[in-house]
Amino acid sequence: MTTLASPPAVPKIQGRMRRRSRWAGWGFVGPFMAVFALVFLAPIVYSLYLSLFQTQLVGGTSFVGLDNYARALGDPQFWDGVGRVTLFLLVQVPVMLGISLLVALAIDSGRLYGRDFFRLTIFLPYAVPGVVAALMWGFMYGDRFGLVGNFNDLFGTSIPDPLASVLLLPAIGNIVTWQFVGYNMLIFYSALRVVPVSLYEAAEIDGAGPWRVISAIKVPAIRGALVVATIFSIIGSFQLFNEPSILQSLSPNYISTHYTPNLYAYSLSFSGQQYNYSATVAIIMGVLTMLVAYAVQLRGMRKEA
Repeated sequence: MTTLASPPAVPKIQGRMRRRSRWAGWGFVGPFMAVFALVFLAPIVYSLYLSLFQTQLVGGTSFVGLDNYARALGDPQFWDGVGRVTLFLLVQVPVMLGISLLVALAIDSGRLYGRDFFRLTIFLPYAVPGVVAALMWGFMYGDRFGLVGNFNDLFGTSIPDPLASVLLLPAIGNIVTWQFVGYNMLIFYSALRVVPVSLYEAAEIDGAGPWRVISAIKVPAIRGALVVATIFSIIGSFQLFNEPSILQSLSPNYISTHYTPNLYAYSLSFSGQQYNYSATVAIIMGVLTMLVAYAVQLRGMRKEA
């Protein structure tokens, strides 16, 4: 009598392997998700929670709903800082990205002698910490003890104080530009290196000159990199904090506690003990930055399409 063999349990084995694969994937992603939730999501949720309350010496902590947001939207000091960083963005970001693009094009052209040396030299300021850069430039800006003052004494000139009210914002813009030109240059240069060589060969056959190659091939080819660098620069401009914070001790009459929104939120929290209102200002600035960056991204994608 012949006994029929039981069918192999292949589906069951495959099911167990799929479950193990899913758990193995979570094992790799899990540590990142835990850190991401701890250092990114948790502070945002806690800031939202703080913004809905108000702490007073008399009465303690009470729920106020959206009152803090209404107060911030009507706060002239907050909007003064927003207007200042917006002006900073509109002037400094195009200048910085323009210089970075010119440097990247020059290095990529192959006609620049000592290309590797210039690339490293221009990128080197980005390796300097922001606090150190602000201190260094603050010393050079000094008209009584720094480089400007020494220059005036040596040549008998009267260069105006860069830390005065009129020149203060351009002086801060110079520090940021000096520090981040190399960073953006590296983004543009990396994008230029992956442009197909066949495009240059076709342009050479058609008799296109260097400027025509730049305008018709190189710049359109790195449009995505331009959009990314612009978004990063917008976010950095709205988050302007290190430079005015460090220079505040050198120019206390011109750098107020609400000079930028981030400095305003910091002053509210650590000097004014207004944690709830500080969290509200930070959240509004985060939403504003996100909206502007998203609008720039949409515009860049529309042009690319």
